[in-house]
Amino acid sequence: MGVEDFIVQVTNEAILLTVVISMPSIAVSLFLGLIVALFQATTQIQEQTLSFVPKMIGVFAILAATGPWVGVTMVRFAQHCLGGFVEVIH
Repeated sequence: MGVEDFIVQVTNEAILLTVVISMPSIAVSLFLGLIVALFQATTQIQEQTLSFVPKMIGVFAILAATGPWVGVTMVRFAQHCLGGFVEVIH
């Protein structure tokens, strides 16, 4: 495998990894935003900060819960990249 092929492969994996790692936080934020929007529509409360605080708490909770998995995944990807560079150079 050439250097160009390795760079393309690593770039594709990095983009996919970014999407996979960010998906839990985005999904929780989307779900909580929908719930708060429905609550605001039914009660006619139009406070802007009402939607921000639950989403912030939810995203922080998900980041705390998925932190170890994200760390292991990122370290594994870094090892794959660094190991691959050594193989491509030699």
